[in-house]
Formats: sequence, structure tokens, C-alpha cells
Amino acid sequence: MTVVVRPRPLFVALGLLLALAIWLSLALGPVSLPLGDTVRAGLRLLGMPLSGDGLARAELILGQIRVPRTLLGLAVGGVLALSGVAMQGLFRNPLADPGLVGVSSGAALGAAFAIVGASLFGGWPAWLAPYVLSLSAFGGGLGVTWLVYRVGRRDGQTSVATMLLAGIALTALAGAAIGLFTYLADDATLRTLTFWNLGSLNGASYPRLWPLLLVTAAVAVWLPRRATALNALLLGESEARHLGFDIERIKRELVFCTALGVGAAVAAAGMIGFIGLVVPHLVRLLVGPDHRVLLPASLLAGAALLLLADLLARLLLAPAELPIGIVTALIGAPFFLFLLVRGRA
Repeated sequence: MTVVVRPRPLFVALGLLLALAIWLSLALGPVSLPLGDTVRAGLRLLGMPLSGDGLARAELILGQIRVPRTLLGLAVGGVLALSGVAMQGLFRNPLADPGLVGVSSGAALGAAFAIVGASLFGGWPAWLAPYVLSLSAFGGGLGVTWLVYRVGRRDGQTSVATMLLAGIALTALAGAAIGLFTYLADDATLRTLTFWNLGSLNGASYPRLWPLLLVTAAVAVWLPRRATALNALLLGESEARHLGFDIERIKRELVFCTALGVGAAVAAAGMIGFIGLVVPHLVRLLVGPDHRVLLPASLLAGAALLLLADLLARLLLAPAELPIGIVTALIGAPFFLFLLVRGRA
């Protein structure tokens, strides 16, 4: 059942929710900061000459740990939600997920190769070691997506159904390869691989953050420009083609835009599930299927939800930290089941 909310109040509510999530992400953690210190330390980071007790400590915590972590959460949550909208529009199915085209499994395979390969091959060169995990995950996601696209393309046409089946097959193949790497890994490497597959924002840093921010900005600018085409696809491919849209180009762009966004997100934060599935589905229940509203609303909601999930991951077992993939699954799976049961009722 869809309860249509007017766009302006919805965007105001999502903007306030996102602002609250950003403040909580900056202020709370194993070491909590008062609201005033958080604001003043943030202003000092922007160059304002403020002074006060404890501001140097708050500025250090914000600048080195929480600001890059918050920005990483914003980018990952936003780009996963946008990619979910793109895949649901492409497959014309509100239960579609960005992982359907194999990008998540491909990125996981690339990461497994980088993590286990370091022990099998005696380590990576010093100049490459800081970047090999992200590059391998990103390359693995793009590579598998390219294979899915090539399999689904025939006689100048791209079959969405064939792409879906190819994605399922290559996901299973990538899972088998990851299982092989897991079997070959030693205890320390296996622990690293397991925690990476569960997802985390713990490794946030500015060098690791900027590529993802650029990709997220590009996806956030490009996808809304295709909102009308996505609306036309809801009518069916033949109808959209009769309306004057180049359907093959649109499908190609949607697939590779999703691969770019999800590959960058997985490379930066590991495997984080349910954001790309639950957020677009929930927002669609509120605003309807119009992608001109659905895309920006999902961007805001995805960013806010991931920041709140990361906050729970930091606080539930503080000073220890839960992998964020566990938190998103614990929140997303029951909520999604509730939506399904409610829809049947």
C-alpha cells in the first residue's frame, strides 16, 4: 500500500533526519562530546579562531576520526540507495537489489584476492599495499558487471532477464571462488576477510574517502537526469522506445552507473546489505514511483539510515564495535518482512 506524501514536507523531514544523524555521528561514540564542543570544534576545523577548555581534544577526535567516518557513511549510504533505485527501475521490480548484476559479489571476490593474496604471494609491493584492497574490490565489481552485460547482450539488444540470470550465475561462481580463498587463508587472514565481508566504516580516512565522494557526486548528479527515462521504463521497454528514449543506451548507462557506485562503496566500506533494497522500497511507499522525487529522497534517506546504523554499531557494545553489515541486516530484514506481510494484508 502506498501512502503518498507531498515532496516538500518529505524533503524537509528527511533533511532534518539527516542533520540529526550527522550531529549524532559526530558527537556520540566511545568518547561522547557535548553539543557545544562539537559545534565549536567543527567551526575550528573550518578555520574560525575559537578557544575553550577541551576544544583541542574535541577537534582532534572530530578531524581525525569522526568527520571522515561521517562523510564515508553519507557517501556509502547515499550511493547504495541510488543504485537500488536504478536497479529497481531497470528490472521494473521494487524487490530488485544492486547485487543482482553481480557487482557486490565481484567486489567481494576482488577483496578476497587482495587479502588472501598478500599472504599467499608474500605481500604486496610497499607502494601498492595501501591501495590494493580498494582497487581489487573496485576492479572485481566492474569486471563481473561487464561480464553480466556482455552475456545479456545479443544482436544489438540487451535482455534484462538474461542479465538477471547471468548475474545469479556469476554471483554463485564468485561465491565459490571466495570459498576457495577462505579455505587457503591462514587464521589472521581469515579474520581480516571475515570482518571485511561484514562491512565497517572503521577504516575511514581522507585518502580513502575522496575517490568515493567523487563517484557518489557523479552518480547523484547523473541518475536524476535519467528520472524521466526511468519513469518511461515503468510502462515497458517498447512503450518507452515509442516515447523516443534510447532504451539500449539507458540500460547500459544504468548498469555501469550502478557498478561504479556500488563497486566504490564496497571497496571503501566492505559488504553492507539491505540499504539498496529497503531504502528505495520504503521511500517508494511514501512518495510513489515518480523517480524525479524518488531518487533525491532515497539519497537523503540512505545516507541518514547508514549513519544511524553506524552509530548503533559503535554504541551497542562500546568500546568494541559491531560490523555495520550485521546492524543493517538486523534492522533491514525484519523491517522488510514487516512491509511484505503488511502488503499481503
